[in-house]
Amino acid sequence: MLLSLRIENFALIDHLDLTFGAGLHVLTGETGAGKSIILDAIDAALGGRVTGRAVRTGEERALIEATFRVNDLLKAWFEQEEIDLLDDDLAVCSREIVALGSGQRNRSRINGVLVNKQQMEALRDRLVEITAQGQTVQLGQPSLQRDWLDSYGGVALLKQREVVSHAFSSYQQAAQALEKRRHSEQQRLQQLDLFDYQLRELNAANLNDPDELDQLEQERKRLSHSVELQQQSYQVYQALYQNENGDDACADLLGKAESLLTDMVRYDEQIQPILEIVSSALAQVEEAGQQINAYGDDLETDPQRLQEVEERIVELKQICRKYGPNLSDAIALQQSLQTELEELTGAGQSLEELENLTETRQKQLTEASALLTQLRQSTAQGLESRLVAELKPLAMEKVQFQVGITPIAPTAAGSDRITYRFSPNPGEPLQPLTEIASGGEMSRFLLALQACFSQVDSAETLVFDEIDVGVSGRVAQAIAEKLYQLGRHHQVLCVTHQPIVAAMADHHFNVTKQVIELSSGSQNGNGASADLRTIVRVHSLDREQRRQELAQLASGQVGSSENATTEAAAIAFADSLLAQAASLQSGGGSIEELPEPVEVPAKKKARSTRKR
Repeated sequence: MLLSLRIENFALIDHLDLTFGAGLHVLTGETGAGKSIILDAIDAALGGRVTGRAVRTGEERALIEATFRVNDLLKAWFEQEEIDLLDDDLAVCSREIVALGSGQRNRSRINGVLVNKQQMEALRDRLVEITAQGQTVQLGQPSLQRDWLDSYGGVALLKQREVVSHAFSSYQQAAQALEKRRHSEQQRLQQLDLFDYQLRELNAANLNDPDELDQLEQERKRLSHSVELQQQSYQVYQALYQNENGDDACADLLGKAESLLTDMVRYDEQIQPILEIVSSALAQVEEAGQQINAYGDDLETDPQRLQEVEERIVELKQICRKYGPNLSDAIALQQSLQTELEELTGAGQSLEELENLTETRQKQLTEASALLTQLRQSTAQGLESRLVAELKPLAMEKVQFQVGITPIAPTAAGSDRITYRFSPNPGEPLQPLTEIASGGEMSRFLLALQACFSQVDSAETLVFDEIDVGVSGRVAQAIAEKLYQLGRHHQVLCVTHQPIVAAMADHHFNVTKQVIELSSGSQNGNGASADLRTIVRVHSLDREQRRQELAQLASGQVGSSENATTEAAAIAFADSLLAQAASLQSGGGSIEELPEPVEVPAKKKARSTRKR
């Protein structure tokens, strides 16, 4: 339930604090006084759309705070979202709107915690149900009629609709995969042949090591020059270790040097480091000589191996030219082709498997949609009887209503087209609602619909923006009673111009638009005079103020000195309304047939119009 509303710099409101209680609240005032701004502010606080002019002219920031007391069902939602309640059962929903040069920035919070649009919309659906003036136009939309029917069906129907949505998505995925496979079958077969040929060629090449070609090139050089290498290795051995020509080898010379240095060290230890260097060099030369000798002994000429290496090099270079540019690229392509070939050959799903899968999922969608249709048909019967029962007290005693359910191609919302059919007069056939209902009938239909939803909806606060537009007399009386009855089980906020409706209120607010004078005579950014500003004020009315307001609504002339008789009649009419409303509220029955609101004499009316 909405407990309070705080508004700062929103539209024409500079600052406003309102408190609310249980029951029926009405907001009255002249046309254009700003009544709907109050409802817009509630909507904005709960994440509703705001226009680019939401921030009051000349200000940089607007703030709206709506405080609600939440029930036990809502507490579970707050626990799920990990948002703490204030005083165990209070939720403060706030919206900050900051004006920027080319637009605006919005921030929504719940109990000070920043939340996203989805979270705020989810909470909004659980807190309030707002019925605006433009919704009578939306009544004709089949999708909205379907959504209303499904909402009335409750959790079971909505869960089945989710099942249908999932089944439709699964069927679409399978059908799209099947269609794609069918369209690409020829291309698939061509690619299959190409990939198969390429993969067989790469597999036959037995590619394992990306460095194999470099290694083979080195081996070929060695095998091609094995004789030269043997000769040269022997020459190196002689130069290093043992010279057959009688000349000293490197090892012999280093040995002599080592012997001399050893004798010298006995007389001068400073030569010890040089001795160590020569000794180390001698050891390395001897080791090199032994290794080069072993290398030369191992070298053999192998024409057959040389031929094998050259053939393998030719094969690998051809592979590189076709699938390279280098061997590592060819190996990577081989692995990629293996994966693509598995996909094309249906390592996942063949054409037949896709056909079977699509058929299975279509059957699942059909079965789920059929069950959804059954639930809708059952729900439709309940909604039809309930809605007719709600419409009859609204001066529509002979009304007929039917929820038409006709089959259509399956969609994510099922395979039903929902059409609300309506006949307000006996003997007239049922017709689509928007083709036959008048403005007043549409308003009553929408009110009755909301009364039906109030039985199943978790929202405690119902908001109506001029739901009684286009009606008068007995119909207005019936709407007043219905709003009052809704107020017994819900908190109801209603903007109205009907004195009969206003008289039934538990709480009555008057909304006025005032022009105030500021101290400065400068110009504001829009060129308007900055010393005059328009503001919206809201006052809670006591009984005497309500008499005056109801009389004003009935005649439009209260407070004028031009016709005391008219004013007296208007006050009497207001007293009559309040008395009979009190009788109903105390259980004394329904509102009786009242005289028409006081008319202003034609002559006075014409003169008053000229004065304005």
